[in-house]
Amino acid sequence: MFDPGSNACNKTTGRKKAYLQTNKPRMLIIGARGFLGTYLARGAAEAYEVIRGNRVAPVEPGHIAIDITDRQSVRSAFEQTKPDIAVLLAALSDIDVCEKDRERALAVNLHGAEHVARAAAQTHARFLYTSSAAVFDGRKHGYTEDDPPTPLSFYGETKTRAEAAIQTLIPSAIVLRFGLVVGFAGKAGTNAMLDNLVQRWSVGTPTLLPDFEFRNPIDAATLSRFMLELLEKENISGIFHVGATESISRYELGVMLAARAGHSGGLVRPQKEPSPGRAPRGADHFLLTHKLKAICDNSIPTCNEVIERCFQ
Repeated sequence: MFDPGSNACNKTTGRKKAYLQTNKPRMLIIGARGFLGTYLARGAAEAYEVIRGNRVAPVEPGHIAIDITDRQSVRSAFEQTKPDIAVLLAALSDIDVCEKDRERALAVNLHGAEHVARAAAQTHARFLYTSSAAVFDGRKHGYTEDDPPTPLSFYGETKTRAEAAIQTLIPSAIVLRFGLVVGFAGKAGTNAMLDNLVQRWSVGTPTLLPDFEFRNPIDAATLSRFMLELLEKENISGIFHVGATESISRYELGVMLAARAGHSGGLVRPQKEPSPGRAPRGADHFLLTHKLKAICDNSIPTCNEVIERCFQ
């Protein structure tokens, strides 16, 4: 591992170094301020020296500014931190924005991923990339890792192309696909679905959720545990699917979450048709998890377990 030395400042930039002097392996989490990043950083803290990478970051140890759309910014962040492990969570994940602003979607989701993969390869960092069930069209029930991608949306296309680029640039990379992540963020400014829903329910505001879109959700804490377990297995690489053992409609999931939060299921209304003007979504993104189950000690949760873990 790189020796951080005793100098607290980078002589070239005058900035405080992003790492601390520890004997733990160093993990750079890119997108650490987001919903999933918060969970992963917390879960990794015991075994790793965690460096939180974000586009804007405080100038203090444990944080690094990194703009994945800027190749030099990525290269500089990796040179400064010398991570043993790099995890790319940052993405433009709003499907509708990606459909309308394709140049930005490519810059973040494809070229940004390429920049990070190159930097990880050059610094020999173990690399995990988070992808999406949106690489599939959702026209059949149950997808394995061997099924060819068939994206409907431009977001899904950028993720598909990023997966291929990453596996070419760094064949030892782990690509983790999931369809729907649930849980409380515990802070403002994230894209955590459950925070938004419970806030609306608490003031009696009904929500409309589609009864024609099926996903096998996963809670953020369990997803983080699977990520860490995969990274600990040094000879593991390739694509993995993660999610609950069964699929459920977004509407059914909303009813169950509302009941667990102590609110009436009547606050969740079924949406029967896709909203006009929105990017296309797959109807059935059920990711089969047999491959993950075969190598991980963590068990694949049921939908009920996923919901309960959100409130623990």
